Amino acid sequence: MDLKTHSPLDTLLDARSKQMRQTIVRILKASRRGHVGAAFSLVEILRVLYDGILRYDPQNPHWADRDRCILSKGHGCLALYVVLQDKGFFPESELWKFCAPDGMLGGHPEHKIPGVEASTGSLGHGLSIGVGMALNGRYEKSDYRTFVIIGDGESNEGSVWEAALCAGKHKLDKLTVIVDYNKQQSYATTTEVQDMEPFAGKWRAFGFAAKEIDGHDVAALKDTFNKLPLEAGKPSAIICHTVKGKGVSFVENNLKWHHKNKVTDEEIQSLLQELKV
Repeated sequence: MDLKTHSPLDTLLDARSKQMRQTIVRILKASRRGHVGAAFSLVEILRVLYDGILRYDPQNPHWADRDRCILSKGHGCLALYVVLQDKGFFPESELWKFCAPDGMLGGHPEHKIPGVEASTGSLGHGLSIGVGMALNGRYEKSDYRTFVIIGDGESNEGSVWEAALCAGKHKLDKLTVIVDYNKQQSYATTTEVQDMEPFAGKWRAFGFAAKEIDGHDVAALKDTFNKLPLEAGKPSAIICHTVKGKGVSFVENNLKWHHKNKVTDEEIQSLLQELKV
């Protein structure tokens, strides 16, 4: 597939990817709300990072030598919570208290949650925080890496490009920006709101080495992340072409599923039916 055509990705999901989405749906069943589309498009990216790329210790979340991973597009947090719980950062019981008064997991990530590096959700901030962490790592002569996951809609924010300029200037090759390029924002497509193409070219112009891949292809993600940095002396930008709502036919590319605050039992059953392993 030529990713630049931006055709819908028909990547088949394996059992682990479906099971993670099932857990997201079970959280929806308990909370009746959440950003479903954004979470589904992130699953493979987060899964690959935490399954074998990032260095971390769930028993010591503030370990000084850990790799830093910031989910700047914080509204996709359901996918992050599922991965963090799977890795042992907090008990499973917290998942079923999503957005509840007695739970720790809110509608956007907060740094009080074990495994969450920064409070995000006000879009455009995560990359600046990541640049600061990468600069600190250089100052401390540490070998930890910093990963920042941003959205394509989030890339409309000027602060993203201010941070990118800084990263390029300082040649932060331990910094990687991962773009969840699902082509949709909350109320329209990214092309309609603010076309970002040529997207990879913009990152290169700001001093990054850039690569475009299928963001649902687990093997391609592993191969790319294992070869970071893409180029010595430059920060890396991985543009992951994804499908918003990936895995469920009536959610994919459906703007009505950007955020749901009244998920019905019928919808839950339909979601689970399509995600059968």
